[in-house]
Amino acid sequence: MFAVIKTGGKQYVVKEGDVLAVETLSAEAGSSFLFDQVLLIDDGAQTLIGTPVLDKAAVKADVVRNFKDDKILVFKKKRRKQFRRTRGHRQPLTEVRIAKIYLDTTGVSPEELAARPAEAEVQPKPKAPAKPKAVKKAPAEVAEKKPAKAAPKAAAKKSEKPKARAKKEKAAKPAPKPKRGTKKASK
Repeated sequence: MFAVIKTGGKQYVVKEGDVLAVETLSAEAGSSFLFDQVLLIDDGAQTLIGTPVLDKAAVKADVVRNFKDDKILVFKKKRRKQFRRTRGHRQPLTEVRIAKIYLDTTGVSPEELAARPAEAEVQPKPKAPAKPKAVKKAPAEVAEKKPAKAAPKAAAKKSEKPKARAKKEKAAKPAPKPKRGTKKASK
């Protein structure tokens, strides 16, 4: 008899007596844990497939130990940019031994099942209080706050004649220098 269980975002094929390392569970070493997300059970004669999980099916496991996996080095590099970063990561895991596979948990005593998994009871995060929306101001209030300094400068430039303005701008700019290595044409 074997079963397919889901825990920590992964699926595992398990039999009674198997020892496997799964994502960290909220259980101490020596306690038992109940996996209630059973996707498939096969006992040789029949195969039960869940949609997506089987109701009333469960897999009981004994927690052997909580530990960290081997270190994985994460190395990032961008060539020709003098950028290199090295980081290490050790994933926390829980080692469990599969004790029993239950097709139907209705006739099983609560003491035998032990505690329900804490990860199945994950509650959504409370929403942050909504920020008050900005109140739009009336057009009269917006007009009052506009600066009055921008208008005189624009008026001063418009008062000059276009030819006189062009002469001033030309006089303010230095003449471009001739490029090196070029000869001036003589008349």
